[in-house]
Amino acid sequence: MNYRKLGRYNIKVSEVGVGGWLTHGRSIEDSVTSEIIHQAFDLGVNFFDTADVYNQGKAEISLGKAIKDLKREELVIATKCYFPMSDRPNDRGLGRKHITESVHNSLKRLDVEYIDIMQFHRFDAETSLDETVRAIDDLVRAGKVLYWGVSEWNAQQLTDLVHTAKELNANPPASNQPIYNMLNRYIEDGVLKACEQFGIGNVVFSPLAQGVLTGKYLPGQQPEEGTRAADPKSNMFMHNTMTEEVLTRVQNLKVFVAEQGLGLAEFALAWCLRQKMVSSVIIGATHASQVETNVKASGIQLDAAVWTRAEEILAGQ
Repeated sequence: MNYRKLGRYNIKVSEVGVGGWLTHGRSIEDSVTSEIIHQAFDLGVNFFDTADVYNQGKAEISLGKAIKDLKREELVIATKCYFPMSDRPNDRGLGRKHITESVHNSLKRLDVEYIDIMQFHRFDAETSLDETVRAIDDLVRAGKVLYWGVSEWNAQQLTDLVHTAKELNANPPASNQPIYNMLNRYIEDGVLKACEQFGIGNVVFSPLAQGVLTGKYLPGQQPEEGTRAADPKSNMFMHNTMTEEVLTRVQNLKVFVAEQGLGLAEFALAWCLRQKMVSSVIIGATHASQVETNVKASGIQLDAAVWTRAEEILAGQ
C-alpha cells in the first residue's frame, strides 16, 4: 500500500480507503464489517470513511465496533455532518450548535477520543461561513478534531471557505470529498484546480461508479440479485450509468484493460489516483475479498497513452 499526504497537510492516508455509505450498519452485519475492516487494515489501509447520516448513526456505531481492537494511532477516521439526523430544527445544517453536537455524537458512536477528519457533507446556504468556520476551528483547538474539510462543494464555495478561514485566522480546510470516476469527471473543470491552489486533498467517493466500473453489470441483462443495482434503496444514483450504451462501453473497456494485464476495478481506481490532488479513493465492500482486489490499484503507474485510450473507449471512440 502506498500513502499520500492529504493535500499539503502532513497526515498520510492510504491510496485506497474503505467507506460505509451503503454497507456499514445497513446491508451487512457488524461481524462482516469487522472482517472487512480488519482485512483492509492487514493490507495496509489506514483510511476509513463514514458519516453520521449513514443509516442514522448505525454506520458509525458499526465502524466503532470494528476498530475497537486496532491501534487508534494507526487509523485515519473521517466522518461528516450536515444532513438532518432528526425532526428537530437544529439537528441539521452547519450552524455552531449542530456542528458541535454532531462531533460529540460521532465521538460517542465511534467510541474514539478524536476525529481525524471532520467533513461538511454539503454546502449550507442558510449558515454564514464565518459561523461554520469558527465552530469547527474551536473543535480543532479543543482537540476533538484534527483536520476538517467538505464534501461536494464547488470551486467558488471552496475558495470562499478558504478566504473566510484566513480572515478569521482559523485552521483552513484540508480535505474535499467529491464523487469522481471515469464516468463522472466534473471536478476536473474547477474543483481540482481550486484544491491545488489551496493545498486541499481529495478523498473521492464512488470511484467505481457504484460497481459499474467493475464490469459486473452486463448490457441486456438484469443485475443479479444482491447487487447494488438490483436494490431499489441503493440504486437511486445509478440511472445514468446503467444504460445499455454505458454498459456496452464498459465491457469494451474491460477487454482493453485485460490486454494491459489488469482487472477493470483496479484500473478504474488507479485512473482516479493518476490525479496528484487525489489523496485516496474510497471503496465500498460487502465482503473481504473485494478489498483484496481493490487495494491492488495502489502504486499502479501507466503511460498517459493508456489512460487516453481508455477514456476514448468510454466515450464511444
